Amino acid sequence: MSDNSNSNLPPESKTPAEAASPSEAVTPPEATPSAPPSVEPQVGSVPSPASFKTKPDFGKHNVPAYQMPDDTPWKQAWRIFQARLQSLSEQVGRRLTQRTLKIGVSARIFHPESGAKGLQAKTLQYLEESIAQWVMSRDVLVLMIPTVNTNGLLHPSKIRLRDYAKHLDGLVLQGGADVAPQTYSQTATRPEWSGDSSRDMYELELLHEFIEAGKPVLGICRGCQLINVAFGGTLYQDIATDVPSAMPHVNDLYDSHRHEIAFPPGSSLASLFPGQTSPLVNSIHHQAVRDLGRDLTIEAISQTDNIVEAVRYTKARFVMGLQWHPEFHRAGGSELLDCTPVLDNFLRAARETRF
Repeated sequence: MSDNSNSNLPPESKTPAEAASPSEAVTPPEATPSAPPSVEPQVGSVPSPASFKTKPDFGKHNVPAYQMPDDTPWKQAWRIFQARLQSLSEQVGRRLTQRTLKIGVSARIFHPESGAKGLQAKTLQYLEESIAQWVMSRDVLVLMIPTVNTNGLLHPSKIRLRDYAKHLDGLVLQGGADVAPQTYSQTATRPEWSGDSSRDMYELELLHEFIEAGKPVLGICRGCQLINVAFGGTLYQDIATDVPSAMPHVNDLYDSHRHEIAFPPGSSLASLFPGQTSPLVNSIHHQAVRDLGRDLTIEAISQTDNIVEAVRYTKARFVMGLQWHPEFHRAGGSELLDCTPVLDNFLRAARETRF
């Protein structure tokens, strides 16, 4: 056995420099390494995270570059408030202008007949189709407003007519029975002209509630007469009796009976119907305005006998009464006055005063 202790160890491994022959020796690298070759970015390649800025671009005043140098927290808060307010006002404006108008129409009243049975023994409140369809022709909702009776024995209620004036956008007073002479402090000269005093009280309250709420009112035939009475005016109980020289304003032709009217100078109706010198309307009334109520002005007269055919209340945005029935005009023929401008003016006022 040899005493050389390294004889049993594996041979030492040599480095590449030692293993190579002198002619194949590895040349040491240069002291200063050359710069890596530039690589052109490929289309669609994702930049490395290091390429993103970790902080916003601040200017010399230590504020974001998009911000004005003299901005303060109060100025920023005020601009934010203005932007929010403008956005809110635009939303409210769109809601107000786009919401469908709701127009109330007063009810006609059928009183029970003595000895009758069934419906004729009940008090009925109804809406004539033609007036509803005329108002609805402008894409508005029409609701009939019933009378209210807070002391009713069957169904007492806390609802008032002012609640309708609050929630509706305008009022139409439709035609029907005579206005009772006692409503304007007179006595009926004939029993058949006694009118409907209970309907008078209901519609007078309704009229005043809508005026108080600042909402527009359009009265048709009886509604025109009621507006005059509401402000202290009086009526001819019967035109043929009280004004013998007047032309007939009602006959068996009913809504086919017609006559010409004229607009006095300064009338708002004249501005709605420019160039109309002798418009033709239907005539279905034996009563008419006699003494004009306070703060009312005459808007139209019968061309032959000067009977008042339209009135307007001057202290409100829109309170007008027409003695004729515009809702019958389209069916009556093209020669009759197209009263759509009156309806449009009424509905514009309803939209403008809906608050």
